[in-house]
Amino acid sequence: MCPWADEVRFRYHWASPLHYANTPGVCSFNSTRDCHNSNGVQGMCVIGAINNYTDQLLTYKDSTKSSYNLTESLMFLSHFVGDVHQPLHVAFEEDEGGNTINVHWYKTKANLHHVWDVSIIDTVMKNLYNKDLDTMVEALHTNMTNGWSDDISRWKNCANKKTTCANDYAVESVGLACKYAYKDVEEDITLGDEYYFSRYPVVEKRLAQGGIRLALILNRIFDKKKVDTIPLYAQ
Repeated sequence: MCPWADEVRFRYHWASPLHYANTPGVCSFNSTRDCHNSNGVQGMCVIGAINNYTDQLLTYKDSTKSSYNLTESLMFLSHFVGDVHQPLHVAFEEDEGGNTINVHWYKTKANLHHVWDVSIIDTVMKNLYNKDLDTMVEALHTNMTNGWSDDISRWKNCANKKTTCANDYAVESVGLACKYAYKDVEEDITLGDEYYFSRYPVVEKRLAQGGIRLALILNRIFDKKKVDTIPLYAQ
């Protein structure tokens, strides 16, 4: 379900800006300044998309009055919560979130965005998990119940009083982009063990945070018993 939004990206051209947000070369995110498409239409970015599709899905309780395709809303929301947790999906406009920075990932040509989207995960899947997704998921689950257990309640909260906590996720991502993704990277550099071993823990934690937060949002939308106990909206 989650990859669907990428699979239809070239058919739904209007949705392309919803996968990311760009900043003007600064390590901070401001929704008014940064959440728009190339024509300046406000809300056309990954943060606006999360808020919008959350609102659409909340209409499922009265589906006879809903004018939305809620199946597509669910698939878009699931994907965009993942996107906003990838640091280079909230990054610098000048290099298109690392897409125009050409590098080598070990011996393979890539761009920096692809390294964070694909290469780091593929490498750890091969090196640590014998290319078995279930094993990787189990490792993430172990970290969530042990190593990160004290952090999860904090992951579920947000400080900014926006429609959802997506604004906070964007603030986190651009900070991580500056601290880890862009740091010490230049055109045509070869990224190897030093970069990989210091950056994979960031990727791993963002995967876990994205999963926890997506579950939080979906439970808040669809589980009526939890509707008053899970803080999707900032209080």
